[in-house]
Amino acid sequence: MTLQETLEIQIKKAIQSLYHADLETVEFQATRKEFEGDITVVVFPMLRVVKGNPVQIGEAIGNYLVEQVAEVSKFNVVKGFLNLVLSDAYFLDFFNEVGDFSNFGKVLGSEETIMVEYSSPNTNKPLHLGHVRNILLGYSVAEILKASGKKSYKTQIINDRGIHICKSMLAWKKYGNGETPESTGLKGDKLVGNYYVKFNDVYKEEIAQLILEGLSEKEAKTKAPSLLEAQQMLLKWEAGDEEVVGLWKKMNDWVYAGFEETYTSLGVDFDTLYYESNTYLLGKEVVQFGLDKGVFKRKEDGSVWCDLTDEGLDEKIVLRSDGTAVYMTQDIGTAIQRVKDYPDITGMIYTVGNEQDYHFKVLFLILKKLGYNWAEHLFHLSYGMVDLPSGKMKSREGTVVDADDLIADMAATAKKISEELGKIDDFSEAEKESLYQTIGLGALKYYILKVDPKKRILFNPEESVDFQGNTGPFIQYTYARIQSILRKANTTKLLNDGSLSIVEIHPKEKELLKQLQLFPETIAQAAAQYSPALIANYTYELVKLFNSFYQNVSIFGADNDTEKNFRVQLSQAVSDVIKTAFSLLGISVPERM
Repeated sequence: MTLQETLEIQIKKAIQSLYHADLETVEFQATRKEFEGDITVVVFPMLRVVKGNPVQIGEAIGNYLVEQVAEVSKFNVVKGFLNLVLSDAYFLDFFNEVGDFSNFGKVLGSEETIMVEYSSPNTNKPLHLGHVRNILLGYSVAEILKASGKKSYKTQIINDRGIHICKSMLAWKKYGNGETPESTGLKGDKLVGNYYVKFNDVYKEEIAQLILEGLSEKEAKTKAPSLLEAQQMLLKWEAGDEEVVGLWKKMNDWVYAGFEETYTSLGVDFDTLYYESNTYLLGKEVVQFGLDKGVFKRKEDGSVWCDLTDEGLDEKIVLRSDGTAVYMTQDIGTAIQRVKDYPDITGMIYTVGNEQDYHFKVLFLILKKLGYNWAEHLFHLSYGMVDLPSGKMKSREGTVVDADDLIADMAATAKKISEELGKIDDFSEAEKESLYQTIGLGALKYYILKVDPKKRILFNPEESVDFQGNTGPFIQYTYARIQSILRKANTTKLLNDGSLSIVEIHPKEKELLKQLQLFPETIAQAAAQYSPALIANYTYELVKLFNSFYQNVSIFGADNDTEKNFRVQLSQAVSDVIKTAFSLLGISVPERM
């Protein structure tokens, strides 16, 4: 039984004993920082069953709890809020019971299995900053779900077909002179991306020329020779033309190799991959099933629609009059296929930008109408775009921030700041480069993940690598500081055997213990809300409290060995939780900085 459950039982008994009334629920909240206390009971809701002055009622309950609950040492009442002060013994018991904090916060498995889709790029360009937010969010949510006891599968659907892919293929065929990643020294995804930009440069020139010849802009855009050629290439691909399919395979393989290199740099992985070229026809067989169930209706021109107007949405086409599928049809089919492939799936999370909010409302509703029970457990992890101080990125204009360049720039910024601090002069060159990569990636990941997914981000690389404030490097630096303390204590891993007993805990130690207690609950909340930001900001609060403890309490100048041992072990516990929390964000922590 948790302390809160014990308190609730005793408070109900107090109300019964003191006022002969029955209380259904007790409302708790964290004690505000300006007041003394560890947990607060809100008295105001009790006035529904107990008549009287809320301050007097709080005083009466407080006295009752001090007598009946050993963990409550004293209390104070501020207006209608009863602030309970818990005993030092309670916090020490918690610390002794956990003992080893290296896996603290993680729980054993449940029956839930969630598939998390993220990244899902097009194979006509390299990954960019927008993809980075998507990838980091999806990966972190999958890790947090696992820590909360659920099983998670990481997946992506690679958009490897369509007119966009044919644009880069056509441009390479016409202007590439047979160059390859090997001959140019470029990553394959960058090489292909350059030809996507090249296509659009030529396309814009053709549009301008057609407008000069008297066509409207709308007509020019549809009649530009390059676009017509790309459309023809797409038709040939769909017909299985050997030459076009061969070129498609070759260029896609270049891109896949490039993507894998970027994923490795980011430290993310996938359990399974789906390819649009394999899935784009999947939903067509579901259309007849939907027609038979009366979920879909066929119109006079042969097209098939789903009427969602009763649900406040519109009509959605699922099959064109010429019998071709649309993206919605494909997504319906892919979702069904995933459940066939992984029968233990109980839910799916789609990590996709908020411009697709409507699409996923429709998708989930159609799947529910088709009668799939698991459709009740689909979630769109909708996130805001990432902007730069220079403005919005555009792939076709070649103005995106390339993910690889960004990773390299972050490491370079970390190098510059680290050298200015001058604390790693005794590192080897290899150690320095590894550290710069760890700090740079930590800065990037933390800066993006500390923000609620729904919010738009203005990404500032210099600000993210600051060694002060709510940043990844600040937290990494604190972790490294604790490792230095542990080395000085001549231990790499202190295990609490449960026998520590301190007469009095310092207020700064108590603050740390209270924050450590919150970690399992924070993981559970982050999993429930699909929000890595909760983990990030919890860790920042923990680090701030540790630094305050470090500045105000002498670890090695303790009055006795027991006290010193406790403070070293408390530092160890904090570093363990930092490491665990950061692992859920996909961030590494350095032993030295």
